[in-house]
Amino acid sequence: MTTQLVTFTLADRLCGIPVDQVQEVLPGRARTNVPLAPDDVAGLVNLRGQVVLSVDLRRRLGMPPLEDDQMMVVVFVGDETVSLLVDRIGDVLTVDDEQFEAPPQTLSDQLRAVIRGTYKLSDRLLLALDVDAAAS
Repeated sequence: MTTQLVTFTLADRLCGIPVDQVQEVLPGRARTNVPLAPDDVAGLVNLRGQVVLSVDLRRRLGMPPLEDDQMMVVVFVGDETVSLLVDRIGDVLTVDDEQFEAPPQTLSDQLRAVIRGTYKLSDRLLLALDVDAAAS
């Protein structure tokens, strides 16, 4: 069986989210800060009248902040919509379930907590993001 993933990068890591969990991909937008929120909550974004929580995946994973503008991957988490800030958007890739493996032990604990596993591509690993864990 195959799965389609929307891919993006965080630093030098290639990550993916199942297509059916992605609402849209957008350039970064102005955010309103949320007082007393954790560091990884980047703020609130207005998407066509809908107020959406924005989570900075770099901060959530203990990475240094990105100086350039980030992109937003707007995802479904249960019955809510959340914006995940990422470095760059990639392609939609189709991967085979036979390529899937458990997360490698070499990943940091923070990263392992939000990764379902990895797909071995011909030239690199694709980390399959657990959207619910990453957005909560």
